[in-house]
Amino acid sequence: MHLSREEERAYQGELGESLRKAMEILVALGEIYGADQLIPIRSVQVAGVSFKTIGEAGLEWISDLRGKVAVPAVLNPAGMDLARWREMKIGENFAKKQLKVVEAYRRLGVSPDCTCTPYQIRPELARRDDHLAWSESSAVSFANSVIGARTNREGGPSALAAALVGKTPRYGYHLEENRIPTHKIAVDADLEPSDYGILGFIVGREVGEGVPRFRFRRRPEVDELKALGAAMAASGSVALYYFDEDAPDAPKGAEEIALTAEDLRAVREENAPDGDVDIVAVGCPHSSPNELEELARLLEGKRVERELWICTARRIAERCPRLVEKIERSGARVFCDTCMVVSPASDRYNKMMVNSGKALAYVPGLCKMRAAYGSAAECVEAATRRG
Repeated sequence: MHLSREEERAYQGELGESLRKAMEILVALGEIYGADQLIPIRSVQVAGVSFKTIGEAGLEWISDLRGKVAVPAVLNPAGMDLARWREMKIGENFAKKQLKVVEAYRRLGVSPDCTCTPYQIRPELARRDDHLAWSESSAVSFANSVIGARTNREGGPSALAAALVGKTPRYGYHLEENRIPTHKIAVDADLEPSDYGILGFIVGREVGEGVPRFRFRRRPEVDELKALGAAMAASGSVALYYFDEDAPDAPKGAEEIALTAEDLRAVREENAPDGDVDIVAVGCPHSSPNELEELARLLEGKRVERELWICTARRIAERCPRLVEKIERSGARVFCDTCMVVSPASDRYNKMMVNSGKALAYVPGLCKMRAAYGSAAECVEAATRRG
């Protein structure tokens, strides 16, 4: 891989030990994947934030780094609401460690916006054709597919290395030849908003690391695309998909998959709540203002009978105080900075109902509990139903 003179100096340690470590990671990654050079990036989203997932070793590695990031960088969700962690029944020791993790990133210049939807709070982080180094699977999918930017799915260390250097290796989805559709998906159904999570859950398992091109009866809304991409990235490893008539053509011989309303219904029934849910959680990916508005409407005049968490970015909650107040009047809690998947607060429950195909895929493995699926309205009904 060709390095510029300045990159070579950083790689040799002439610009400090932290930049040497960062360049070492980026060069190794580039050589593994056949990159020819490093390319400048607009922004970074860093995974490896929840102390539940990175532990002591991760905290030590981040804390040992020095310097400042070269481009705007934000964090993935942490393991708790950084302000209301006691309400989540998070232990003092975990909270202390989690706050140290966030502070270590902050010292490096990373913004402590702990969210899987950085595009909802800071649109300037990604524009069409920008090169990025984003980590979280649903954020990567949204950036590539909806915004039209270019990013691979970075690991926590490689994303932080890219932030410190301001560059990433040129391979994968940064290259036009790797952005060609591999599958054609025909959806013969009139989809409701909650169908997109299930559709993504199905397609992700079918196409794996492929690049699906969808044909819908109507153009999906932004929140529907967010749910679709998040589910495909979780049940498979889809980092790029297409959904409109301007998409590039799939090559001759690309696999074709036809899905109907019956296919969606079957997966819904297989993952129905069956009345034994002890917690309901929505906001995976983090809830948008429109989604908070819908939840406030659904909860109006009701009281929750079991735990109901709504996860969102702190900047979104601060932008929508009236909606947060209306939601919490029901006894539900709007938690920021975190989500049900990466928080140890989920560990004390047995079965969680979600309105997310991403959470449906992740909860059983990462939280070691059963998961059920429903629309936002069905989730609210389950949380407010007595008995």
